[in-house]
Amino acid sequence: MGYTVILEQELVGGFVAIVPALPGCVTQGDTRDEALANVREAMELYIEDCVAARDPVPAGTVRRLI
Repeated sequence: MGYTVILEQELVGGFVAIVPALPGCVTQGDTRDEALANVREAMELYIEDCVAARDPVPAGTVRRLI
């Protein structure tokens, strides 16, 4: 399962990463790579919390390349 990540470059430097399918799953990083690494970790923790609380895990997106 995959999730769409929105990556925005800040005017004052750094990047913000948002996962729309996971409400509140937002993080940042000084570089693009750091923001993407941080959002992967945030997504894993979000899903772990859902499972631990026995809440449904929000559906992600499925992408197929032809």
